[in-house]
Amino acid sequence: MSIRLLLAAACCLIVVPAAHAVEYTRVNTTASQISFTYNQMGSRMYGTFGKFDATLDFDTDNLASARTTLHIDLTSIDAGSEDANTELVKPAWFDTEKFPVAVFESIRFSPAGDNRYLVDGHLTLKGITREVQVPVQLKPDSSIGIFDGELVLKRDEFGLGAGEWADTVVSKDIDIKFKVVAPAQ
Repeated sequence: MSIRLLLAAACCLIVVPAAHAVEYTRVNTTASQISFTYNQMGSRMYGTFGKFDATLDFDTDNLASARTTLHIDLTSIDAGSEDANTELVKPAWFDTEKFPVAVFESIRFSPAGDNRYLVDGHLTLKGITREVQVPVQLKPDSSIGIFDGELVLKRDEFGLGAGEWADTVVSKDIDIKFKVVAPAQ
């Protein structure tokens, strides 16, 4: 093998691009979604929140400085029926007159392998703040990052469903799923 061939092969190895950091700093709320499911009288129910704002500062190579905040307009709930929507804004549930917004603020991102992360943060609902951990998967797609996550909300921990709703007509666990779409920077 000639020296030129060896040098050419070595140069090719040097210029092969290495994996590089990807930053996500803007959220496309129009393409993003927050949904929830729960059981009511034995039937699986589905709903969404139509209005929310999110901030994101996420660099795949610098998790120590990663941050996100989510503000959900609770009056934008669509639980599948006008009756349910009317009931959920009342004091027994979200009490949107006093607490119109739910807030999640991250405090740390931890790697969980294969583009998966654990996001620890504070969730505030109805004036009550609890620390929660949210598993999130980043699905890079061309120049867009799709962050899929899920959280099981224990409604008793936030005083949701008081009074006549305190029984088990509505499940105590509410499954919240989200898809946050962010262009790569």
